[in-house]
Amino acid sequence: MTALNLNAGAMAPVMDEVDLAGFSVSGTIPPDLEGVLVRNGPNPLNGRFEGNDVLSWWPEAAMLHGISFQGGRVSGYRNRWLRTQRWAKVHDPAMAPSLLDTNPNVNLLRHAGEILALSEGGPPLAMTAELDTLGAPRRHLGLADGMTAHPKVDPQTGELMSFRADWRKPWLRYGVTDAGGVQSVDLEIELPSPSMLHDMAITATHSILLDLNVAYDFSMLARGYRMPLRWHDERQARIGVIPRHGGEMRWFDVAPCFILHVVNAYDADASTVVLDVVRYPWYLRLAHDIAAFEENPLGVLWRYVIDLEQGTVTEKQLDDTGIELPRINESRTGRPYRFLYAVEQPSNTEMRGVLRYDLDGGAVQRYRVPEGDQNSEPVFVPRPGASDEDDGWLLVCVYRQATDSSDVVILDGRHIENDPIATVRLPRRIPAGFHGAWLAKDG
Repeated sequence: MTALNLNAGAMAPVMDEVDLAGFSVSGTIPPDLEGVLVRNGPNPLNGRFEGNDVLSWWPEAAMLHGISFQGGRVSGYRNRWLRTQRWAKVHDPAMAPSLLDTNPNVNLLRHAGEILALSEGGPPLAMTAELDTLGAPRRHLGLADGMTAHPKVDPQTGELMSFRADWRKPWLRYGVTDAGGVQSVDLEIELPSPSMLHDMAITATHSILLDLNVAYDFSMLARGYRMPLRWHDERQARIGVIPRHGGEMRWFDVAPCFILHVVNAYDADASTVVLDVVRYPWYLRLAHDIAAFEENPLGVLWRYVIDLEQGTVTEKQLDDTGIELPRINESRTGRPYRFLYAVEQPSNTEMRGVLRYDLDGGAVQRYRVPEGDQNSEPVFVPRPGASDEDDGWLLVCVYRQATDSSDVVILDGRHIENDPIATVRLPRRIPAGFHGAWLAKDG
């Protein structure tokens, strides 16, 4: 696997927390864009990564970055480490016993009146839109033992579907939390052994879990690997489909693969489920000498069609461009949809450019980012009152190599190939992270 310099360029961490105002802007910021764009990701508490691969990057301390929009302008930027036991051990040891032992560095979720920072399997952490840490959630008590960083909210019922995968038994639990934050379903799902489950999907009637070829190998710890995860040829990749509120979990065998991120899923009819994902033919595969990983291939857009009546799956590749970090208009989560946006990957060390797929017509639009620069996951913000699925704005953080700083680019969700509607130039870098969320002012 290509060594990564985690302490230079787009991935380099920052060493402080700041509050800034007064930014250079080109173009016109839409006056209806009212809220905060929040980015989440790993940022070492000492300001420096140890190691040179993705398994050295993933587990570092959670830092949030927030860009606030109000009245057609950017009213401020701030960044904060989340206050956890990990943070306190470095910055305020006396506080450590009163803080949660979690590292929510992956994603964010607004649900049932709470904003939650999410970790890879650990407890969620409640926070404010101003990035202040509140502590354990006051609602969502059923998720206190931990949850995925990629739960799914049904936009019509307000229900939250989630899972918890663990290397300790029980290896997998599935749950549903109602629109008020109260857990209504909590089920153990039997697995033959623990695997890496990162994302899930929902339809209007079912939830979909992924038991694939990346799993644990604890002997890796003795060989110096920081996280004991690798590709396993011997595992059977399979997709699990369960009725939303419980029932028989049905497993469907598929070709060997790994899926980090789901695009969306929906019921095509009463017995057919469509699942779109970013699929890798292998991932984190050790070289023959087991001293290092092979080069990861690029992920591509892939579709599974699951026939619940016949018990079969058909799968096909929808495009051959390397992509990651897919996003949709979240009002279409679990429902038929047409448009998706994703980061383009020219190579497995670059996230450079944004693609817009029209799955009905097959057209692809591209927002190009110059070589040397990098960009974050695109976040779609619907225009208030919009009825068309793609009527809104795409917010993208773009790292500029020449200035070692970041821009926030606002694109028209219908025409991302056009020049940006507006570009906000920040005087510092937002490091490459994992995921982001739009927290609308009227929330």
